[in-house]
Amino acid sequence: MTSLFPALTGDPGDQVALRFGDRSLTCARLAAAAGAVGGRLGRGGPVAVWATPSLETAVAVVGALLAGVAAVPLNPKSGGKELGHILSDSAPTAVLAAPGDELPAALRDFERIDVDVRATGPVPDDRAAGDDDPALIVYTSGTTGPPKGAVLPRRAVASTLDALADAWQWTGDDVLVHALPLFHVHGLVLGVLGPLRRGGSVRHLGRFDTEGVARELGAGATMLFGVPTMYHRIAQALPTEPELARALAGARLLVSGSAALPVHDHERIAAATGRRVIERYGMTETLMNTSVRADGEPRAGTVGVPLPGVELRLVEEDGTPITSYDGDTVGEIQVRGPHLFTGYLNRPDATAAAFTADGWFRTGDMAVRDPDGYVRIVGRKATDLIKSGGYKIGAGEIENALLEHPGVREAAVTGEPDADLGERIVAWIVPEDSGGPPSAGELADHVAGRLAPHKRPRVVHFLDALPRNDMGKIMKRALSHD
Repeated sequence: MTSLFPALTGDPGDQVALRFGDRSLTCARLAAAAGAVGGRLGRGGPVAVWATPSLETAVAVVGALLAGVAAVPLNPKSGGKELGHILSDSAPTAVLAAPGDELPAALRDFERIDVDVRATGPVPDDRAAGDDDPALIVYTSGTTGPPKGAVLPRRAVASTLDALADAWQWTGDDVLVHALPLFHVHGLVLGVLGPLRRGGSVRHLGRFDTEGVARELGAGATMLFGVPTMYHRIAQALPTEPELARALAGARLLVSGSAALPVHDHERIAAATGRRVIERYGMTETLMNTSVRADGEPRAGTVGVPLPGVELRLVEEDGTPITSYDGDTVGEIQVRGPHLFTGYLNRPDATAAAFTADGWFRTGDMAVRDPDGYVRIVGRKATDLIKSGGYKIGAGEIENALLEHPGVREAAVTGEPDADLGERIVAWIVPEDSGGPPSAGELADHVAGRLAPHKRPRVVHFLDALPRNDMGKIMKRALSHD
């Protein structure tokens, strides 16, 4: 295959490729530092990367990929049990880390390679690597067991990034700003490898804050990647931060992912800046499946249309494909294409269960599709599909309706057993004013008036905060009905 990073393996120039805080590397310096890493790895088994938000992490991953070695990004916040499982499952030959990083006990028996971003070495020629050779092994969060290692081949990385370049008109002239962690697909593959494949530049904020966003977009950056929590903070800050509004208005592309961005945040940002946030949909095993296109309609509440090369269908509970899309019929998303992972490491049973006999991957995500192809996610099959009174109801649309109420700051919706309805709809609310939250009846009427009476919450719980993971996703399994 062609190189994953032609701008680095060709004739790298002196333009800045990576910047983390006040530290930066040009294309040429990145190529040399990655070459030094690759020279120490050979072509052995996978290597673990202590994935802090740093230059060293980016150099380590690029060096491994150029050397044809799979990288296993490790979350520095992982607990001992989870980390131990990942290490025993992936069996890395070494761990790459920044000099001075203190590594936990679970890593002490592995060879440590300190990544020197000032080192130089010949840039490996990665074109000899095969399309199906593993590039990354990314561990998914285990909801019903230990995390599973999704093996992402080189073709999947190249395919998804090239499809996004088509959809987003992404070029080497773009400068991307984000503050995402580098042990997930969003921050690492899209947020670091994406710009480097295009020959562009990344400015990583380290820790997210609206001042950093305003500063970098105001200083010539063209794209912003974030998760809904970040965009929610941006929406809240816009009325009192005019420089933030100006900076966002000047951006070429604002992209939200990893979870659904509530419609009311879409509208607040658009009203203040004149710019629409676009959403895309992907997951660890599939990388990116759909997106609102840069030249398409930025329809709030949808994740756009299938990307080039991606086959997507909705199916009924029995696996029957839905053939007529009406914007209302709920089905599970299944996808097929070169962007898919090759399987779960050491888990042939889980791999087989994840695919249909004819090669479609079962995402477990529920959606509706408009007649023109736009996809709207309504939730996870396991936690967000509520069967109440004979209806199939997606939690996502109820959450969006609740968030339109002025007294609601955050909302999550789940189902719980009900002797009459099968399941009843339960709302978990963080109110804007904890001293005077809206009543349960008021919220039920609010939803019924916007959607339909059968979609109103029957039970409302008020909380100080919703449980979230590192990517800002609400952890619904942590919400107790007791």
